[in-house]
Amino acid sequence: MGSRNVSALTVVLFILFIVNSAFFTVSATERAVMLRFGEVVEADLKPGLHFKIPMVHEVRRFDARLQVSDAERTEFLTKESKFLIIDAYVMWRVDDVKRFFTATGGDFKQAESRLLPLVRDGLKNRVSERTVKEVVSGQREQLMIDLTKAANAVASREFGIQVVDVRVKRVDFPNSTLESIYNRMRTEREREAREHRSQGTEMSDRIKSEAERQQRVILAEAYRQAETLRGEGDALAASISRKAFGQDAEFYRFYRSMQVYRNTFNKPSDVMVLKGDSEFLRYMQRSGKQ
Repeated sequence: MGSRNVSALTVVLFILFIVNSAFFTVSATERAVMLRFGEVVEADLKPGLHFKIPMVHEVRRFDARLQVSDAERTEFLTKESKFLIIDAYVMWRVDDVKRFFTATGGDFKQAESRLLPLVRDGLKNRVSERTVKEVVSGQREQLMIDLTKAANAVASREFGIQVVDVRVKRVDFPNSTLESIYNRMRTEREREAREHRSQGTEMSDRIKSEAERQQRVILAEAYRQAETLRGEGDALAASISRKAFGQDAEFYRFYRSMQVYRNTFNKPSDVMVLKGDSEFLRYMQRSGKQ
């Protein structure tokens, strides 16, 4: 290969190198700035093919996708002067490329180190304005909305970052607080148990009292009916006896006397001392005379 061919090949390769260095692309998931000797000359390069002057311009690309940064678990003091341990995270993305590059040098770690303290301070201020109940459940959603707005306003102005959302993952109590909470819960449950037992005892006594009252009423009614029936039976028996023995009064007296004798002398050992002319022995005397 002659020297002329080598020179031509060298020129072609140099041209290819220049062309390759002069043209670049920015993808849809990236944001980019163009620098000229370290100074920003184009702040926000759109996705697509672009041109730059080799050795003069420098292109810095940044991930334009949503970023998630976890905040460190931190203790915060509520309005009631009670501590809560809150675990949160931030979702953010690069919004103003020039401001982001100027403030952080395009370093995402540095951006996180400046954004997370901002979120932590905002969380501290909002927790201090609320009670434990409001932070845990009552106003938790509103707290995160307010915090997101406040953090986004500062981060957008100072770092070129858009704070999309701030979320509270978990809220815990310190161990010292947990013990008092458990004791209070235990006391509350014991109080409720005593109330339930008291209500149950009261209901049981009321049911027993009502049952005893109904028992007395039923027994009294049954006794009244029994006495009524017994009286009616005795009256009916007396009426039948009166009709039966009314036909022969002497026979009735004799029959009654026999019943008395049977009841009186029902045992061999029974002894009775009477006068010989006693009315009680009238029918015996008649029998002896016959």
